[in-house]
Amino acid sequence: MEKYLSASDKFDLQQNYRRFLKYQEQFSFANESLKEARASRVWVVGLITLLFALASDFFLGAAAALFGLYFYRIVLAWYQSSQAEEGREQMERWFAGKGLKFQGRVLYHRNDELLESPIDPFDDALYR
Repeated sequence: MEKYLSASDKFDLQQNYRRFLKYQEQFSFANESLKEARASRVWVVGLITLLFALASDFFLGAAAALFGLYFYRIVLAWYQSSQAEEGREQMERWFAGKGLKFQGRVLYHRNDELLESPIDPFDDALYR
């Protein structure tokens, strides 16, 4: 039995599908940025500079700036990641309210346990 979607929800469904894909892309980009920020070795240079800070105020300021840069990049990437994740989860809840679910970037009916029939929200034959 093939299930149809409401024709009155067509515009909202298509727009929210685009938004979900945008949030999904932002989320993956932000996660990559977060990984890069955490993998940065700026803190090592800051630690070495801190050793020279015993003799100079300049090196103390430089060490503080390097640590500040390291933690700023991590916090900024984490914030962007959490914003994208929040938007993606909001879209997932909206689709769940309509009886649909996502598996990766593909949309399915909620009761399609075997994920046999993906839904293309831009297929006009799907709406009644």
